[in-house]
Amino acid sequence: MTDWTETELSALRRAYASGTTRVSYDGKSVDYGSAEDLLARIRTIERAITGTTRPLPVAGLAGFSRGDR
Repeated sequence: MTDWTETELSALRRAYASGTTRVSYDGKSVDYGSAEDLLARIRTIERAITGTTRPLPVAGLAGFSRGDR
């Protein structure tokens, strides 16, 4: 499902921040079983909206110089 909206995401974030698991938006109400379920839903929608399905890998290359060479 990719028809999530910013309105839904905002409602989920408000509910999570207030410590409730019941979310209402656009005339709809949803009860989540736990705060973890609610947070998982928030993360799923955030990834869908931004277009990423998995966390991006973090890679780096460390370098140093002793200064005398």
